[in-house]
Amino acid sequence: MFIETSKRSDEVEIMDDFSIDGAILRNTLDTLDVINKWLGGINVTISGLKKVFKKQCKEKEYTIIDLGCGSGAMLRQIADFGDKNGFKFHLIGLDANLHTVEYARELSECYTNITYFHSDIFAYEFDSVQFDIVTSTLFLHHFDQKQLIYLLSQLLKKASIGIIVNDLHRHAVAYYLFKILTIPISNQMVVEDGLTSVRKGFKRKDLEVLSQKINAKADISWKWAFRYLWIITKST
Repeated sequence: MFIETSKRSDEVEIMDDFSIDGAILRNTLDTLDVINKWLGGINVTISGLKKVFKKQCKEKEYTIIDLGCGSGAMLRQIADFGDKNGFKFHLIGLDANLHTVEYARELSECYTNITYFHSDIFAYEFDSVQFDIVTSTLFLHHFDQKQLIYLLSQLLKKASIGIIVNDLHRHAVAYYLFKILTIPISNQMVVEDGLTSVRKGFKRKDLEVLSQKINAKADISWKWAFRYLWIITKST
């Protein structure tokens, strides 16, 4: 049956069960990181940072919060980007799965500027933290429009620079491409959640509507492989 993509799916992903632990969780995180690298997903977020930091000075330290940080692969890449380009970053990773946070800490032991917290983003005390940028890679599609409007509105009030979103383009080709690419993968959580994620992804119009709802200035660009880079800043 041809996949329906006219509306965002409200399906729940297996990884939304935050009690998942052990070898299956670590294998899932590792496999997702490899797939993200294959499909250029990490480069999408880094390209957004490059665009934003063209206008920033190198004399100050910038605090960047990464939502749904997973294994911390994205934060480690951001740390490397900062070091390579002479920027000082204080990096904070948030994830709702305690076991995921523990794994991210293990993998990031050599990165002294990365701190991880186990927290639901809707419970995290953003008001108690001063930050400049929020990054979100393949994370916002987990939430419905009402939740996104609330969360993004709160983040935009606090972020001194803005929000960089890298998420999936909801498209039939993306769905079947992922299905083909994951044929050799035995981890069914990766396969099933990946296909669900595409159905929960966004079309450009979705992002435009959300930008209007939160009264934000939006820079939206399509990236391979079926990703949107959505840079959100305060409306002037």
